[in-house]
Amino acid sequence: MPGVTHDDAPPLADLMPWSVAPPRLGRGWPAGPDAASLKARWDTLVKAEGPDREALFEPSRSRTLHTAVGQLPGRADSGTEKLVRTSGPCPEPVRVLSAPYDEQWLIPDQRLIDAARPELWRVADERQVFLVEAPETLLATSLLPLLRTGRVRPLFRRPGGREPNLAPGLLEHLGTRLGATPTPLDVLAWITAAARPDLSVPLTGDADAWERGLERGHRLLWLMRRDGERPKLPGGRRPYVRAPLPSRPLSLRYDRDEEALFLDEGRVSPVPPEAWDFEVGGVRVLEQWFAARVAAPEPGTLAAVRPATWLQTWTSELLELITVLALLAELRPLGEPVAPAPVTATDLREAGVLPVPTAARRPASVLAGPEEGPEGQLALL
Repeated sequence: MPGVTHDDAPPLADLMPWSVAPPRLGRGWPAGPDAASLKARWDTLVKAEGPDREALFEPSRSRTLHTAVGQLPGRADSGTEKLVRTSGPCPEPVRVLSAPYDEQWLIPDQRLIDAARPELWRVADERQVFLVEAPETLLATSLLPLLRTGRVRPLFRRPGGREPNLAPGLLEHLGTRLGATPTPLDVLAWITAAARPDLSVPLTGDADAWERGLERGHRLLWLMRRDGERPKLPGGRRPYVRAPLPSRPLSLRYDRDEEALFLDEGRVSPVPPEAWDFEVGGVRVLEQWFAARVAAPEPGTLAAVRPATWLQTWTSELLELITVLALLAELRPLGEPVAPAPVTATDLREAGVLPVPTAARRPASVLAGPEEGPEGQLALL
């Protein structure tokens, strides 16, 4: 069957035209693997005074204790008074995607974040899916992504699953070729399954090939988003803690013959080699996940406020992560995606879908309610 050439497979940037640079924290301590430590860090900060508070905050060119910024959209519990005077409780931490397949927590307060990207917060809800450009792959998440990688492409331009971030006319054109109009989530599933490392996306007008791609793509989305029924490996392949994990493990190693993961003397097995070898951008996901929970921070910093022992919730998260990586490895393509009856970039230009209008590359005008500006003023948008 003829395949789509790299030259004529439409680029992701045309299919999902609105994108946002990833948020940039500017300091590590407002995020971390457990919410309780973040609240303790906040309390430590607001109890400190003068130069001590400034040193703990870790000021940058974008954020100091005197920076005046507005409230994050949708976060009524975050304040807007300058941090030099703040004494209130910590805003409730929210779940975020901190690294590939690593769900952590963040204090959602724009005063702490160098570049929070409010346009992402305005469209973040239970219907939203964020597609993140990572090295040689795409990641999908229902959580706000904090990865320091490529662009973030929300599936929807407005809250409530309204106005898909797709080239205007793309759904209708695919519907004409396929015999039935796909949903925005279907198109995202196809992109997730078919996108190439250069971020070109072969499209097909063959209904059978489309359905096969959707089956794989929706499963990829389910595993990456992890919202709903929890993924499980078959009975004999499920990872368990075989030897208790130490209170504060310092090292992680893998025994390929035994298919066992060792956290010091603690043992988890079976762990498929595919899960251990799973990499994003040349970095083992399991090693990066473990390091985020045990790496020693600089003494005297807010990052040093952390659990004294390994948390039971981390063990549960580790077992689920092993499961997710093993199942994802089964879905990785064996070769170049091939799309029979290709829908090419030329086809989309002839149909008037491309080039996309300039407005489609900009955020929609979204304002569900008044947003509080610096020092409690009404934000002007």
